[in-house]
Amino acid sequence: MKQPCILVVEDDRQIRTFLQFVLEKENYICLQAGLGKSALEILSKESPDVILLDLGLPDVDGMILIQKIREDSDIPILVISARDQDEEKAAALDLGADDYLTKPFSATELLARIRTAIRHSHPRQNHSPAFKVGNLELNTDLHKVFLNENEIHLTPLEFKLLETFFLNPGKVLTAQMIIQNVYGIQYAQDTRALRTLMAGLRRKIEPDPGHPIYILTEIGIGYRLVDGELNE
Repeated sequence: MKQPCILVVEDDRQIRTFLQFVLEKENYICLQAGLGKSALEILSKESPDVILLDLGLPDVDGMILIQKIREDSDIPILVISARDQDEEKAAALDLGADDYLTKPFSATELLARIRTAIRHSHPRQNHSPAFKVGNLELNTDLHKVFLNENEIHLTPLEFKLLETFFLNPGKVLTAQMIIQNVYGIQYAQDTRALRTLMAGLRRKIEPDPGHPIYILTEIGIGYRLVDGELNE
């Protein structure tokens, strides 16, 4: 099995050195770029498994770089940025980033997010219609949901909402992304309907809806289905 390759796009040399140390200690191959232009040159020749992208590059705004990368690549993009405003995070995710970490962050959290991104970029070959997280299972062929092996009834919209999360485990989904997928693009701003739908779904799948363990709220951004980190 080949070593996973991570492209670090960061203009701060000290941060690049730190990230290289952390990644190579975990047996990742680390490619580095201090400019957006350099990153695009590397991507024209290499196919890393994950891109770690700082938004504050000196030659091109990271948001524009996300758009350029997404024009011809679906490589997972994990934004690492000092910009901590919810609007910035949501904008990066809507443009095609897969995850967002605000500086400063721990090496442990970074590595966990990278592992999640790699799992999603290399799905299992024998695709199954069943998805499972903890004791919650969704079967797309049967159009059924099971909790602790007992079938639970969901409305069509609740099923579509849960399916959206199971198709993107571990990924932060903005409210706009979810609404467009569940309701349609014409309802893109109807966050109240999403909150109501989410509350109904949580009452059916969460042991304690007030303290969810399956679908977590990313305050100011959206929601995320846990992936490999469930503590029941």
